[in-house]
Amino acid sequence: QVQLVASGGGLVQAGGSLRLSCTTSGRTFSNHNMGWFRRTPGKDRQFVAAISWDNVITHYADSVKGRFTISRDDAKNTVYLQMDDLKPEDTASYSCAAAAGSIGSTYAQPWRYGFWGQGTQVTVSS
Repeated sequence: QVQLVASGGGLVQAGGSLRLSCTTSGRTFSNHNMGWFRRTPGKDRQFVAAISWDNVITHYADSVKGRFTISRDDAKNTVYLQMDDLKPEDTASYSCAAAAGSIGSTYAQPWRYGFWGQGTQVTVSS
């Protein structure tokens, strides 16, 4: 079992920055690929970013590419999402997720992730 706790959300003006953190416990963090997803009321969960278990490969949604950066610190069992140049359309509840094994081209699919943390709300004002 893997437990995930996300934090770092808040209210920020457009153009500002936030850094989300997701700390894990339980099974070995370093064996898991990690992802960030976001959701707004009435919409499906949307892929944001993912990082491979070996810290070699990262993926980003087109809407956040160049503005968001995912990283991981295995010594702290933590994955981060640095969000810069935030826009009002980034407003959502952000959740982290963990997936064991090789995820290949399925990194953006929520069903591929077996463990989820609670959401942390990010609100960007215009």
